[in-house]
Amino acid sequence: VFMVLSLLSIVYGALRCNILAIRIKYDDYDVHVKPAAYLCIFLWRSFEIATRVTVLVLFGSVLRIWVFLVVLLNFLGFCLYPWVLFWLSKSPFPENIEKELSRVGTTIVLCLLTFLYAGINMFCWSAAQVKLSDPDLISKSQNWYRMTVYYIVRLMENAFLLLMWYIYRTDFYLYVCAPMLVLQLLIGYCMGIFFMLVFYQFCHPCKKLFSSSITEAL
Repeated sequence: VFMVLSLLSIVYGALRCNILAIRIKYDDYDVHVKPAAYLCIFLWRSFEIATRVTVLVLFGSVLRIWVFLVVLLNFLGFCLYPWVLFWLSKSPFPENIEKELSRVGTTIVLCLLTFLYAGINMFCWSAAQVKLSDPDLISKSQNWYRMTVYYIVRLMENAFLLLMWYIYRTDFYLYVCAPMLVLQLLIGYCMGIFFMLVFYQFCHPCKKLFSSSITEAL
């Protein structure tokens, strides 16, 4: 019961972050979110987060040391990615975050922001993409390419972790139909991607402002 309540709480938080990110990106427009959009986001985040957590738990139950390496690589990769883009853009260091902050304080704030960004992206696609070269610190454009790469790589990673669990599973899972569980988790993650596509293609409140639809981008 507590696990279900915790999952619902996290999914609700992800849903609210999605809506907030849309309102920030399109603050010049009057955004009206329809019930169908709420439903798509809820299903999208539910399947995505639940399957991701389950995959990590299964993998960690048989390869306890290696799961720390997987989490660490994910965290460091997503944490350093905004800084790499910022370095490649050759933009000046952000100075207008807060007037009372010194350069060291600004650096600490940006590091905490990228830590939060990395923590979210380990489990699901972040609603707002960090862009340190932007005055608002978030990307206002819709990057279909980055989203596509994220979900392809994440699906491959989940499949690999499930394969490792299947190979090294212990007698604890003797009465579990392992192939069926692997198939269900992979289908569950694909269902999350499906509802994400439905949301951006049909239910996004600002889809008319996209330069191209997600199907055209794909």
